[in-house]
Amino acid sequence: MDATPIQYPIIMRKNAPLILAPIFAGLLAALATYWWVAPDPAGMGPGGIGAGPYSYADAVASAAPSVVNVFTTKLIRERQRTLFDDPLFQHFFGDRFRSPIRERRQTSLGSGVIVDDQGHILTNNHVIEDADEIRVVLLDGRTLEAKVVGRDPDTDLALMRVNEKNLPRIDLAAADRLRVGDVVLAIGNPFGVGQTVTMGIVSATGRDHLGLSTFENFIQTDAAINPGNSGGALINPAGELVGINTAIFSQSGGSMGIGFAIPVSIAEGVMAQLTEHGRVVRGWLGLAGQDLTPDLAHAFGLKDTRGVLISSVLRNGPADRAGLEPGDVILGINGELPRNSAEILRMIANLAPGSRVEISGIRGADRFTFEAEVAERPRLVE
Repeated sequence: MDATPIQYPIIMRKNAPLILAPIFAGLLAALATYWWVAPDPAGMGPGGIGAGPYSYADAVASAAPSVVNVFTTKLIRERQRTLFDDPLFQHFFGDRFRSPIRERRQTSLGSGVIVDDQGHILTNNHVIEDADEIRVVLLDGRTLEAKVVGRDPDTDLALMRVNEKNLPRIDLAAADRLRVGDVVLAIGNPFGVGQTVTMGIVSATGRDHLGLSTFENFIQTDAAINPGNSGGALINPAGELVGINTAIFSQSGGSMGIGFAIPVSIAEGVMAQLTEHGRVVRGWLGLAGQDLTPDLAHAFGLKDTRGVLISSVLRNGPADRAGLEPGDVILGINGELPRNSAEILRMIANLAPGSRVEISGIRGADRFTFEAEVAERPRLVE
């Protein structure tokens, strides 16, 4: 039996243009997007904010020359303990048989960021603390000796300087534009393998109570940060500095997707004071406080947990001279309500030494208002 030829219904032939038109339109739109739409220079992509770029290579090319590897050397003097160092032996024979003091060099590594064309480099305090020699290696291979301009253990920041001008400096991002979910890139020298770039997002902002430093307001990111990244740059897709990579939360010593960076807003303020004074000047009242729990707030008749309970007052300090006592609850610093102990610490630190501050709160069932003269916060280092 002969095969019967397939007869297409006439209706298909008549409506073919109507059916194929959307397909051709889609193809033309895709070709137009591919050929005529270029990625945004700031790295945001053709769709604007949130669309994402095709590549972060331009951001890395802009920022990477400003990130340096930091190598430090510390001279350790120690005496190897032997039987002759036993106190009983020395009682009879003195120091004649004691082992000699030996010297050894301890090296460590980290990262830093060139912040101006005068050779200033920002890094972490723990990267260069107690170092006898500091060398920085630029992306182009140059090795330069660095000197410490100033250190601030309270924020774990330090400023160095090299005797070289017109170095590639990084651009600083606007301090208030970073949002949770923004893409960020970490650039540093993890494990000493050389400059490395990792990508992630901003997981959280304003992280504190971590026990990493006195003044904490960290950016949390899942960009891989490992030992050696400390002091390196956290940048946005425009290649601008948004933070200084500082620490990781890890049970193994490696990256577990929880890293912390010091925001550029804090770094700028510290850097300015270290450049001008070689130290950071902060206000201080000589008191310690603790956060209010719901139970404590209820006991004091407060509607919420905002405010700070004074746990101790330094004798003859500014707070003591003003009349504050342990057990007082502070509800206002110059009319502003502190949310917790970390915030009141920052509020007082931002006051100029010698200025007057109004402190309001409650003591038992009574309200109080005291005025104190702000002193300079004692320094942890000289």
